[in-house]
Amino acid sequence: MPAIGAVRQVALSAGRDLDSTLAFWHDVLGMGVHARYDPPGIAFIMAGDVRLLFTDGVPAGTAYLDIRGLETFHAEAKAAGVPFTAPPALVHRDAEGTFGAPGESEWMAFLKDPAGNTIGLVERLPPEHP
Repeated sequence: MPAIGAVRQVALSAGRDLDSTLAFWHDVLGMGVHARYDPPGIAFIMAGDVRLLFTDGVPAGTAYLDIRGLETFHAEAKAAGVPFTAPPALVHRDAEGTFGAPGESEWMAFLKDPAGNTIGLVERLPPEHP
């Protein structure tokens, strides 16, 4: 059996307008284009060590991104007119430490880019957070 390692790349839809999709990821999320190739009209954004490939012809997907200061980001982005499909909410209290330090809570908010990709913003907070 092969030894599978870390995730290398995730393909997301570029939608009908690669420029507007990339502008959203840059302007709203602060993530810059790592590489772009025209033709064929594809681009890459780095999320840590994972390449996000934006291309036409793939269905919209979902990417979960770590964020610090989720509440502040949500308030500022919403005030700037960024539509969220779900505001920050507690999704899991990790009492056993299955996904991180025991007792941390995991909060998520969701929004969509112009291509219809869902972006889940994830913040883990220490046990003393309500």
